[in-house]
Amino acid sequence: MKKLVVKDRLACKNCLSCEMACSEAFYKEYGLNTSCIKTDLRKDESIDVKVCNQCGLCANKCPSGAIKENAKGVYMINKKLCTGCLECVKACPKDIIANVDGKPAPSTCIACGICVKACPMEVLAIQEG
Repeated sequence: MKKLVVKDRLACKNCLSCEMACSEAFYKEYGLNTSCIKTDLRKDESIDVKVCNQCGLCANKCPSGAIKENAKGVYMINKKLCTGCLECVKACPKDIIANVDGKPAPSTCIACGICVKACPMEVLAIQEG
């Protein structure tokens, strides 16, 4: 299984480099709900780094069967089958499925590693196996 993991949550400085890299790679701009990774400041001032653990809840809730697990264990959205109902977005327990206004389908993390390369603090990694 291939997935994005957080190596050192405490090292995160909430610089948003990971979010910006993800957004710009797939949408050519950074904005609200355009990233498949999120960093949030908690009430206790610690930083929460939310990444997709490839749990499959989005696929289980997709009524059109547009989300399938590939050979590497990554859940991918088939944009041709997606009806835009956003049940996957509602189902995601981490609220990290990108739902961009004007786009016909949302986006899930595909464990591409762009955010890993962008992080100056080396907080993230791609795990295989």
